[in-house]
Amino acid sequence: MGDDRPRIGPKAAEDEVPLGPAGRTRGLSLRAVVPNAITAAALCSGLTGIRFAIAGMWHEAILAVLLAGLLDGIDGRIARLLKAQSRFGAELDSLADSLSFGMAPALILFLWSLQDLPRLGWFASLAFAICCALRLARFNAMIDVDEQPHKSAGFLTGVPAPVGAGLAFLPVYLWIATGRDEFREPVAVALWLSAIAVLMISNMATFSWTSLRPRRNVRLELIAVIGMLCGALLMEPWWTLIVICAGYLALMPLSIVRYARIKRQRAAPAQAH
Repeated sequence: MGDDRPRIGPKAAEDEVPLGPAGRTRGLSLRAVVPNAITAAALCSGLTGIRFAIAGMWHEAILAVLLAGLLDGIDGRIARLLKAQSRFGAELDSLADSLSFGMAPALILFLWSLQDLPRLGWFASLAFAICCALRLARFNAMIDVDEQPHKSAGFLTGVPAPVGAGLAFLPVYLWIATGRDEFREPVAVALWLSAIAVLMISNMATFSWTSLRPRRNVRLELIAVIGMLCGALLMEPWWTLIVICAGYLALMPLSIVRYARIKRQRAAPAQAH
């Protein structure tokens, strides 16, 4: 589903507020419009999920947020491809992520289940939305910090906001796939949502795309698995999403172990001196 990495780079000054004749601002360049338009589309998709939830259209509500995650995963890459990184894009991206992956899932889950537990359910929804905003604020605050052990090793700190939203919906996937109302139990949903909120703001090292380096002898097999996974998403989307969530959760202990090993390797030369 992507990460919450703002789009900032050496072209920021050029694309942010360039000056025209008489010192007037010309606004964003055309190439900067494309990734920001995708970000705006992700924001609209996430918020439309709330509209579907109000109407009781749970399948559509979940898919709208997942579509927002897909769009969020490509906007930053397109910005880097077009050399259109800007401070404006970074701020818009963070705002869109907070609304699409914090507020939208919190409200959808409240309307789906947690409103049957008004006080605790609402606090769980608030915790999720606030933790998502705090995660994004922490990430933005760390942009210019040189010493970032997780980032320098190719890891993320905590669960990314789009991934957190996808994991938060796991009870809904199970409910749709099995038809069993036990997965809609508000107490269990509140505890699950709170747990994902904590993971988003935790200091735990989690895998990023750059830290996943499959061995050469399994890369063709990996391509085949990814292709089959896409086919499974079209044929059995809810069970496939359950498998993806289970796979990500299973990788979390491995990411902790791998980062601890890298940390020990980095510390060894210092101890030798």
